[in-house]
Amino acid sequence: MKAYIDCAMKRKPCDLVLRGVQIFNVFTGETQPGEIAVLDGKICGIGSGYHGEREIDCEGLFAIPGLIDSHIHVESSMLSPEAFAALAVPRGTTGIVADPHELTNVCGIAGAEYLAEAFARLKTEGGNVPLDVYLQLPSCVPATPFETSGASLGGEETAREIARPLFFGLGEMMAFPSVIAGEEDALRKIRAARDAGKPVDGHAPGVSGDALNAYSCAGILTDHEPLSAEECSERVARGMYVQLRNASSARNLERNCKAVTRFNFRRFLLCSDDKNAADLRDKGHLDDALRLAVSCGVPAAEAVCMATSNVAECYGIKGKGALAPGYDADIVLVDDLQSFRVRRVYKRGELVAEAGDPCFSHTQRYFPDAVRSTVHIAPVTAESFRIAGRTGKLRAIAVEPYSLTTHEEIVPVAVSGGDICVKGSDLCKLAVVERHFATGNVGLGVVKGYGFRGGALGITVAHDSHNIVVLGDDNADMARVVALLQRSGGGMALVANGKEEVFPLDIAGLMSSAPADEVIERTREIAAHARACGVKACYEPFMTLVFLSLLVIPDLKLSDKGLFDLTKYSFVDLDA
Repeated sequence: MKAYIDCAMKRKPCDLVLRGVQIFNVFTGETQPGEIAVLDGKICGIGSGYHGEREIDCEGLFAIPGLIDSHIHVESSMLSPEAFAALAVPRGTTGIVADPHELTNVCGIAGAEYLAEAFARLKTEGGNVPLDVYLQLPSCVPATPFETSGASLGGEETAREIARPLFFGLGEMMAFPSVIAGEEDALRKIRAARDAGKPVDGHAPGVSGDALNAYSCAGILTDHEPLSAEECSERVARGMYVQLRNASSARNLERNCKAVTRFNFRRFLLCSDDKNAADLRDKGHLDDALRLAVSCGVPAAEAVCMATSNVAECYGIKGKGALAPGYDADIVLVDDLQSFRVRRVYKRGELVAEAGDPCFSHTQRYFPDAVRSTVHIAPVTAESFRIAGRTGKLRAIAVEPYSLTTHEEIVPVAVSGGDICVKGSDLCKLAVVERHFATGNVGLGVVKGYGFRGGALGITVAHDSHNIVVLGDDNADMARVVALLQRSGGGMALVANGKEEVFPLDIAGLMSSAPADEVIERTREIAAHARACGVKACYEPFMTLVFLSLLVIPDLKLSDKGLFDLTKYSFVDLDA
């Protein structure tokens, strides 16, 4: 303490002085020219006249606190933790609240431990970790009792694990009907987190009125799923924080930021939720969210707070989210507060990124056995994908453009030889094949309007239990896709027009150990080939597919156990 005081009083030199910066203050919303003095990784002074071992002229760049993503699934980037950090940190990200929901649903707690260890092994030359990871214990493994996942964490297991220092809080409580109904297992998980003094994240699209009161009573802190600005305002009025999402698959920032006012902006956070590798590299991370928020009319000062101090206040993260004495020297230098073009990133006073490149080693992969060889399926043939269509009418999943939500449409189908005919129609078959325990479960359904023709495509990323999801108009090609995915140990596969393509996802069938550029180019290539088979522009060929088994997003979805209607919270018959 005395050393910091002596440096603050200019009695002793600091380690680092950043001169000529425009310093943004999250407490006042003002920007002022000055210097930032750093000692032993912490800011000891804001002002002028400091001296240090290193003195750097910042040439008028704007200094903002290190950006903190309030909710992200790293797995959705399909990148290893090392490759993810190499893209995110140069964009100004110095912290993430990470929910390893996907890895844990495949590999159990070992999946979460893998993610934490991989990030912890990243070190700068000075020995710092370049990215703070606040790891959430997934609350829904599986997300619902209506699907087969690779692991199961009930109330007892959650109570044991949440007490570990490994976990910062409890991940998004997607089973909101269980919470609202007061089901004991869901409440036991929340009680365990609260007893441990740890935050609980939420996920409650469409919940309002008495149900929202009940959900809030459980002590759930946040929600990134509001379907409208009105839902956002209602959550803020109930004391919750709302996360404005700028994801690759589904964005609600533009719509929901209309709820932000000068009075309530402290209750809003920025998050990514799911961000693919191409968007991370080409568009950015939270810097992209900041640009979007400002372009939508959110004042720059408020937007910056949503990615810094608001997150720290929401989660009780001490020493983060501000440029002020006593705070960690996590500093991002940007051109201005409109473009948010990141020039340099400092983590605890050490340069960790410059001009878009990481200043830390990130090429060596941590790759334990726990996340290898995770695809185990019972034999599948073309016969596995026959749909009898007994009534001549089926409940079809209609995917809403640029959205994760779907709705039910009753569609007529032609039947020949005991199987529906989808070729030449606007329907495709959809299947979810269980891949954890070789149970032989195959859920069958139909999708309307996807546009795909001439084969099949599939992937081992299928929220939230991550079974194999495959779509097509040919039973034999669908079976071949499953075989390719099994042989590759997981990944993305396409069989169309007599050609076969596979991109392996060797980390739990979710992520690739390859460099980011290779992941981006290979996934972009296979997606482009799927697009050439007719997938409509309003859908991502593979990434839209992975959400068609996400049972906690309205309305009609498919699991390995059958067709599920969230509005009824039960299975429904495929035949209408």
